Amino acid sequence: MKNKNTKILLVDDEPDILEIVGYNLAQEGYQIFTAANGKEAIAKAKKETPDLIIMDVMMPEMDGMEACENIRKIPELSNVIITFLTARSEDYSQVAGFDAGADDYITKPIKPKLLVSKVKALLRRLVESDQDSETLNVGGIEINREEYKIVMEGREISLPRKEFELFYLLASKPGKVFKRDEILDKVWGNEVVVGGRTIDVHIRKLREKIGEDLFKTIKGVGYKFEV
Repeated sequence: MKNKNTKILLVDDEPDILEIVGYNLAQEGYQIFTAANGKEAIAKAKKETPDLIIMDVMMPEMDGMEACENIRKIPELSNVIITFLTARSEDYSQVAGFDAGADDYITKPIKPKLLVSKVKALLRRLVESDQDSETLNVGGIEINREEYKIVMEGREISLPRKEFELFYLLASKPGKVFKRDEILDKVWGNEVVVGGRTIDVHIRKLREKIGEDLFKTIKGVGYKFEV
């Protein structure tokens, strides 16, 4: 099957969820691995190096937020796509999820066909970003999209996937004001509904890691990158 080389790690403390979601994704040909909590997820992710992790938030031993943060610190897993699958749909929960390094947020309950569709959309972004690879050099900053690597003043900076893609987009046209809708469409995809503060959270992270003065806020419009 065409998806046989794609690995998906499912993390949930409810066996029924693992069984139902796992079955539907396995039917599409994906390789499925499972974990029952955050600690187990980290160990399994290190062992299998999945392309996508679908993870519950509320779990025993270690919750999804903490597990996500820990996974993002592992170099070989820094670019894995992580989406939370949870019953918590409040805005602040979504912001906390993105702040922890997640790429997406899917709320329960979700119909199997819709879940499969969302998974395909998430993995399609991975394929598209791999195909559209190049290196930018802006203001002495080297941005290698193929390797998801940033070199600034001789030091390498590691960013989670969505932070990197947002940075790459803004840096691709220094001085251009990117409207919020355009950023959401190009970085998150117009098929995904995210909270209004998602971009703000990621911009704050970039300012902390890259430079406070490089990212300008245009009130009521969007953001631009200046060097």
